[in-house]
Amino acid sequence: QVQLVESGGGLVQAGGSLTLSCVASGSWFSIQDMGWYRQAPGKQRESVASITKAGSPNYRDSVKGRFTISRDNAKNTIYLQMNGLKPEDTAVYYCNAQIITTSWGWASDYWGQGTQVTVSS
Repeated sequence: QVQLVESGGGLVQAGGSLTLSCVASGSWFSIQDMGWYRQAPGKQRESVASITKAGSPNYRDSVKGRFTISRDNAKNTIYLQMNGLKPEDTAVYYCNAQIITTSWGWASDYWGQGTQVTVSS
């Protein structure tokens, strides 16, 4: 059974910083891409940043230059360093991982429970 657990959310003033963490636990053959999504009230879930197994990052345009995603494969953990936070960054942030659980299988999506990030103006 695979579990993703996020931490690090909270309330911060505009211009402030937060760092989110996501740890994967359980049993698997391989973890492929991992990433962060967010969902604001009344809006669809959207991709924020992703990172390949080799460490290549990708960001949505609105967070480029402000957010940094990183990955520690030895700890099965990804991070999202968020600087220069804006009120429009307010959302529940979800961790995602594409995980192959057996050597003969294919990758499936796994999600964390989400962590709230609130940015006050």
